Amino acid sequence: MQVTTLNDQQLIARYLDGDQRAFEELLSRHKQKIYTSIYLFVKDHALAEDIFQEVFIKIIDTLRKGKYNHEGKFVQWAMRISYNMCVDYFRRNKRRPIVSPTETFDIFEVLQVSEDNAEQKIIRSQTHDKVRKLVDQLPPEQREVVILRHYADMSFKEISQLTRVSINTALGRMRYALINIRRMVEEREMSLLQ
Repeated sequence: MQVTTLNDQQLIARYLDGDQRAFEELLSRHKQKIYTSIYLFVKDHALAEDIFQEVFIKIIDTLRKGKYNHEGKFVQWAMRISYNMCVDYFRRNKRRPIVSPTETFDIFEVLQVSEDNAEQKIIRSQTHDKVRKLVDQLPPEQREVVILRHYADMSFKEISQLTRVSINTALGRMRYALINIRRMVEEREMSLLQ
């Protein structure tokens, strides 16, 4: 059986039986989502790569020690590990993440978007820049939920588990984030589409 047709649990079992290709498939299957969520928190490619490697070293150690017990929920488990490592990094360095593009990476380039003409691309780019600046100004808890929901494509259930708050708290933070973004748009009399 091809490793690409196996689910995460089957890949883990095959890896533990010595099939290195099974782990490589597991890694390639989830690398983009996990790396992107790390990068959105740390805003530095080298640091994101370091944390990403640490995440998978921890995953390998846990699997080999037989301590993995999140049956069917590998991605959520891996995301929790990456989130905790990012939080640990910021606690050690006492700084908070912000959402902002860099010259070499823009999350909107990762998202699937239909082809637009040049004018539509410029408008979308300007809109994304405005939205990112507004998200940067949100309180940390609200900013975190927006990043995890819209950029890391996590469900509110996954966000609540990852951040160790109730689903209602995660939903409330998103609601307040949207209210705050609307308020900032109105106060500045800005149009997101121009």
